Amino acid sequence: MNRYGHAFAAWRAEAQPDWDAYTRHPFVEGLRDGTLPQSRFLTYLVQDYLFLKNFSRAWALAVVKAGDLDEMRACSATVHTLLDHEMSLHVQTCARAGMGPEVLADAQEAVTNIAYTRYVLEAGYSGDFLDLLAALMPCVIGYGEIGLRLATEATPDTPYREWIDTYAGAEYQAACVSAGALLDSAIRKRLGEAPEKSPRWAALSDRFATATRLEVAFWELGRE
Repeated sequence: MNRYGHAFAAWRAEAQPDWDAYTRHPFVEGLRDGTLPQSRFLTYLVQDYLFLKNFSRAWALAVVKAGDLDEMRACSATVHTLLDHEMSLHVQTCARAGMGPEVLADAQEAVTNIAYTRYVLEAGYSGDFLDLLAALMPCVIGYGEIGLRLATEATPDTPYREWIDTYAGAEYQAACVSAGALLDSAIRKRLGEAPEKSPRWAALSDRFATATRLEVAFWELGRE
């Protein structure tokens, strides 16, 4: 998956087999073949809406942790995309299922959701820009990888085509490429041209792997 950058590809490989457990989870395969019950999809979607609120806060924290204006602008643009586009899709999808904005506003955050989002925020609070990016990337780029695969493998009649097309679409894929480029640039600025030789590399890879395992757990919200 070099389309998303060097660091992502390296951490993805190091995170096996957890990465496959995330991107090929039974929930994901239910989206692909249309067998996922709508009730479980909506449960996931409500929790993902709550997740994105805190994910937006994490990207806003990345603006604070960034080292220069280019990094600040990239993170700020992501906050805008999350708040004004991706969350709107969740609202619209829930509305079509008869779930108004009040349902999303009053929903209780699942413990699994709390564990994941607070882990990401803590990575930013206690660490630096690289720590935060390592915790953010499995979600950002993982959904892009899932979307691309399902776009070609999904059954023609899956009711989840809109979800798939969102993450396989040109706009989201461009965001993934930009995120991967931001990660590579940030690592190069801080760790040099051979970051794998840095004593920090293993710790950053571990952060990425932990966030990947939290993604696996998050899909389970849609199986309850």
